Amino acid sequence: MQRLDFTPFYRSTVGFDRLFSRLDNLVSEDAKSYPPYNIERTAEDAYRVTIAVAGFSAGDIVIETKENSLLVKGGRNGTADDKNREFLHRGIAERAFELRFQLAEYVEVSGASMENGLLHIELKRELPESKRPRQIDIATSGTTTIEDKTVN
Repeated sequence: MQRLDFTPFYRSTVGFDRLFSRLDNLVSEDAKSYPPYNIERTAEDAYRVTIAVAGFSAGDIVIETKENSLLVKGGRNGTADDKNREFLHRGIAERAFELRFQLAEYVEVSGASMENGLLHIELKRELPESKRPRQIDIATSGTTTIEDKTVN
């Protein structure tokens, strides 16, 4: 895979080094194909990651968030039943997996559920009050006041 050079951007920007490092890491990661997953937008500030986890139970899967990263790990502990099974064809991969997703600022995991062999992870962007747009009224007496009206 071709690697991008962000050096010219470092010369003319200040404070974007973390962004360029993230982009560089995303480009350099190998594309993960197991297990298959979807990323969808469910609303303006809501997203869902759906992962096909056939053969795994909720206890076999760990979901962790740290800073702006989402990590989903799955692994099965073999049981005595598994050792006694003889496969003529094994097409369902029940191998361990680890998926990592970079989350944008203020995107948090709001919940997770499992249904019909699919793991659904709900994500929501929650802007803090200080980052939301505010409407500023113009006073005619020469003073300016700020109201707590949210601008949509």
